[in-house]
Amino acid sequence: MKNYIFPENFLWGGAIAANQTEGAYLEDGKGLTLVDLLPTGQKRWEIMMGKLDSLEPKEGEFYPSHEAIDFYHRYKEDVALFAEMGFKSLRVSISWSRIFPNGDDETPNEAGLKFYDQLFDELLKYGIEPVVTIAHFDVPVNLIKTYGSWRNRKLVKFFENYATTILERYKDKVKYWMTFNEINMLLHLPFVGAGLVFKEGDNELQIKYQAAHHQLVASALAVKACHKIIPEAKIGCMLAAGSTYPYTCHPDDVFDGMEKDRESFFFIDVQSRGAYPGYAKRFLKENNIRIDMEKEDEELFKAHTVDYIGFSYYASRSTSTDPEVLKNQTSGNIFGSVENPYLEKSEWGWTIDPKGFRITANQLYDRYQKPLFVVENGLGAVDEMSENGEIHDDYRIEYLRKHVAEMGEAIKDGVEILGYTSWGPIDIVSASTGEMKKRYGYIYVDKDNEGKGSLNRTKKKSFYWYKKVIESNGEQID
Repeated sequence: MKNYIFPENFLWGGAIAANQTEGAYLEDGKGLTLVDLLPTGQKRWEIMMGKLDSLEPKEGEFYPSHEAIDFYHRYKEDVALFAEMGFKSLRVSISWSRIFPNGDDETPNEAGLKFYDQLFDELLKYGIEPVVTIAHFDVPVNLIKTYGSWRNRKLVKFFENYATTILERYKDKVKYWMTFNEINMLLHLPFVGAGLVFKEGDNELQIKYQAAHHQLVASALAVKACHKIIPEAKIGCMLAAGSTYPYTCHPDDVFDGMEKDRESFFFIDVQSRGAYPGYAKRFLKENNIRIDMEKEDEELFKAHTVDYIGFSYYASRSTSTDPEVLKNQTSGNIFGSVENPYLEKSEWGWTIDPKGFRITANQLYDRYQKPLFVVENGLGAVDEMSENGEIHDDYRIEYLRKHVAEMGEAIKDGVEILGYTSWGPIDIVSASTGEMKKRYGYIYVDKDNEGKGSLNRTKKKSFYWYKKVIESNGEQID
């Protein structure tokens, strides 16, 4: 067994999101949020792409987020289990519509603020550092109805008010923040990423990049506020990452791979380097995309860059310029990828590429020279409970073991990594499919795709494996 030396203060833990765990639909003054409009089934995909005809939940549809795993009422039980594993950190998100039910309210909802006070207090009781995402696929529906969501500059001010409110409220409890979850997902799932709804005839590319600009401005304002309100805190951005491999060594394939990566790097270049990169300016010009900027935006980007780069890693991607090769696409990659003949795939079609994790970490660190934080990594799989009530998820252990090993190699390469919060440490509603059977957790939740089940929690075999990993600070991964 190799010896992987992780930093003494390495933040081992797990990551969840409000919209996939809390439930408590419209409880205690919470407003409607975009995830509350995402049913299970094929309609979910259409809506995630911005194609929907109603901004109200419909009769006869099942919306898994409305109850989720009821973390809102069961968080103490779940946090105790995380503490038993030895978590040093837990990445969570705050639901915007719990704090400002309509998004544009003049005053915050005290019941919502109090819930997160209680959650953070519970984490700190066990010595677990909260890592808080300000917006994780979460826009209050009223902002979509009234303003058109992030296509409208007014959302910048609403977001700044929301961010400032929670930074002030939790300044003594939270030292690690992130602005937007997987901000580059806006280009691929525009409703999920930015609450964008398109109608026939819309210039979707123009709308998406204008919305992206508004989110980037909002992100910089949140960084500015954090540095003022909590000077000792760290605030980062967050990328849905995964290096894009050229299918062949043909220069056209290599260049296409570089351009695919740049599509995502654009966001982080602005947040971390403080300016629109030249390749992005060329893309916007050649696609007749005109970004409506205010004169202070460029100075804002330059003056308020992030402290670290948070990223998710599930899979690498492959690309080709050969039309024949492009016919052979993987079924489970939101970003689009040709089949990589050297890699296995998960049950949902995601490539399994631990070495790609190390490659991606090195690529990001070389590019930005800022600390990284691995805030999502995990395997979605169908877990079966045995007759004696045990779940032997050796396939998950194997996936995570190999990825943790490659993370250790990246640290040996000189990559500075603050922590590792695997996704998700307890079974939650899948963001992409709305399923419960696509499980990631070390803890099994008794609930099925139709919403039936006791919601009882059961430790899986991986629970004990991860506990050992944390206890040994990454030295015992076998």
